[in-house]
Amino acid sequence: MDPIRNPYAPGAGQRPPELAGRDEQLTAFDVVLERVARGRPERSLVLTGLRGVGKTVLLNALRSAAVRKGWGTGKLEARPDQSLRRPLSSALHQAVRELGPVSGEPASADGITHVLGVIRSFAQREAGTDAKLRDKWSPGIDAPVVRGRADSGDVEIDLVELLTDVGGLAADVGKGVAVFIDEMQDLGADDVSALCAACHELSQNGLPVIVVGAGLPHLPAVLSASKSYSERLFSYQRIDRLSRDAADRALVAPAAEEDAEFTPEALAAMYDATRGYPYFIQAYGRSVWDLAPRTPITADDVAVAGPEAETELAVGFFGSRYERATPAERDYLRAMADAAVAASDDGVDDPVGSVATADVASVLGKKPQSLSPARDALLKKGLIYSGERGRIAFTVPHFGRYLRTQA
Repeated sequence: MDPIRNPYAPGAGQRPPELAGRDEQLTAFDVVLERVARGRPERSLVLTGLRGVGKTVLLNALRSAAVRKGWGTGKLEARPDQSLRRPLSSALHQAVRELGPVSGEPASADGITHVLGVIRSFAQREAGTDAKLRDKWSPGIDAPVVRGRADSGDVEIDLVELLTDVGGLAADVGKGVAVFIDEMQDLGADDVSALCAACHELSQNGLPVIVVGAGLPHLPAVLSASKSYSERLFSYQRIDRLSRDAADRALVAPAAEEDAEFTPEALAAMYDATRGYPYFIQAYGRSVWDLAPRTPITADDVAVAGPEAETELAVGFFGSRYERATPAERDYLRAMADAAVAASDDGVDDPVGSVATADVASVLGKKPQSLSPARDALLKKGLIYSGERGRIAFTVPHFGRYLRTQA
């Protein structure tokens, strides 16, 4: 098969040629946009799921839907070592620019200038009032700083004021604003609390601003620990692996565009190999296409390409994460993989390898307390997560299987 025409695209956040299995989320978001535009109450949205299920891809697709509706949009990726002020200021700067004045009306132009000044005030407050000029970061805004608004230094107060002003502007120009936050679980505790408070204020005032976050499965617990009302503040949607029909469509539709097809047996073999995880589907699709001699692609072609696809996953998907762990942390990860198999009824762990921390300690022959540093470091690195007290799981599907093959 011609590799130049290969339609499959494994990559971090890279949109696949066919966004299969996400019609329900896209349709529901269209309803949210319409309701907010009509002044109806609506909750912000949180997408959760493992690595490789397409959360970032879906987040970008939802943003595109908002852009098509004429909304102002901005996106940021949270990082555990970074305050929310700077990236959120840049995202809101872009969203306000996208709103633009309505029919050149001076009132809306003045409103935009005011809000841009508030964004600049919010951004520069991180450096402190006595900071030198070179330390006062500016998100490229020409509007003068609005003193006394969103610059108190208390991020919760400041964020409520900032998003209230942004929402007021959006309402004045008859549009909406959507802020998209990837890796939302990496926000600091103060920033999470501030974001929840701001969303609560926006919903009470009926302002056309929504937040769409994406993160790992424990993100709802992070939000709930910050504000008890967050369970009612957001609409939570779990993004999981694709059904068999959706997985087949993710393979068949791009192939048909290139005048190629799969046999039914090949599609069954592909699902057995990928288990419906979108990143795995793209990785296998790429390898199978490159190695298949002709169309239709058969089950034998899938078998031949399997080792190359697994090598691609081992290096680019599993290995890059494994290399981030220290020797002690790797021992902990391998113990998790062994404990998951031991705890299963059929000797095969589930895709996320959910296990009790006590079982991991038992495998290593150590007390659970002595393993806390390794566990906490892995949690911070995003390699594992804790969905409930006393249990942990891999953030990457089938990571345990990879670890056992390495052993």
